[in-house]
Amino acid sequence: MDLAFTPEEQKFREDIRAWVADNLPKHISHKVHNALELTRDDMQTWAKILGKKGWLGYGWPKEFGGPGWTAIEKHLFEEECAMAGAPRIVPFGPVMVAPVIMAYGNKEQQQRLLPGIASGEVWWSQGYSEPGSGSDLASLRTKAERKGDKYIINGQKTWTTLGQYGDWMFNLVRTSNEGKPQTGISFIVLDMKSPGVTVRPIKLLDGGFEVNDVFFDNVEVPAENLIGEENKGWTYAKHLLSHERTNIADVNRAKRELERLKRIAKAEGVYDDLRFRDEIAKLEVDIVALEMLVLRVLSAATSGKNSLDIAGLLKIKGSEIQQRYTELMMLAGGAYSLPLIREAMEAGWQGDFPGGNPALAPLASNFFNYRKTTIYGGSNEVQRNIVAQTVLG
Repeated sequence: MDLAFTPEEQKFREDIRAWVADNLPKHISHKVHNALELTRDDMQTWAKILGKKGWLGYGWPKEFGGPGWTAIEKHLFEEECAMAGAPRIVPFGPVMVAPVIMAYGNKEQQQRLLPGIASGEVWWSQGYSEPGSGSDLASLRTKAERKGDKYIINGQKTWTTLGQYGDWMFNLVRTSNEGKPQTGISFIVLDMKSPGVTVRPIKLLDGGFEVNDVFFDNVEVPAENLIGEENKGWTYAKHLLSHERTNIADVNRAKRELERLKRIAKAEGVYDDLRFRDEIAKLEVDIVALEMLVLRVLSAATSGKNSLDIAGLLKIKGSEIQQRYTELMMLAGGAYSLPLIREAMEAGWQGDFPGGNPALAPLASNFFNYRKTTIYGGSNEVQRNIVAQTVLG
């Protein structure tokens, strides 16, 4: 595998870098570079800017309105956006459900659902995890009963990220109790404004409301919203989860946050501590190794080989790296990294005290929030079992 980019790919990178510099709002990039909380409007603004350019679905083939970029071009686009301080694209629509609709949806569903995703107008949410059914997703109990030309859905989903903003939601639901648990699951999309849908935010350790409980009480969903065949949803879910776990690796954000870690360490006077700098160096080596692994996956995808078997490994390493850089930032900041006063941060306080470092204010919040990364998208313990089975048989 040749890891050197071609002159054409370097030119592509330069073009992307110039376009992002001209179009990314400065107040949004400031928030991203300093790990400040992004509002719905911040995320939606960037999504619509990309949508207008035709790049929100940057991984889509041309036949569905995407740019038709190669795997390497997609990687370069992600890297340039991350390093410029662009918000991470909310993945539920363009990265997760869209490939399922393209692969398994019918023409009517594709024509009805994909344009709103591509433009950034429609915010999608994910309905997978349930109380007691997270890593063991096949045990889900939310039920969809077919009655004429409708499904009646009852049950609950949980940990629905940013579900409070959702317009539409894709769900795994149980349509049969016969055979293995996986064989009775279907994939259904629904309008979150439908009667009987209730969203209840869950307050997290950092004081935010990033995730939600979603309840379904006799929610009527048109049968035309079933994606693919009934009781084949587990197949579609695996297709989607392979994209999610690759996305969770998020090596480009790790590279950006590594630079932020170095800035904080230098500002706080700990960068000259050889032992601390050793920890930064070890982290940097692991990020480079993760990038090489991602490029191997992309290279396999380009050559037509199946690259999704190691998606779990990408998830494991990527999530652990994310936790490590938040921990090192906390160590670098020392006592100044501990305050977590959400009201003060919302009012604009960013370390406004003598000698204060503006980058320190949200460190505790980020540290708490990133405890989740080794759990969501399939816990790392489960992913290690999957990787072991794939490699060792």
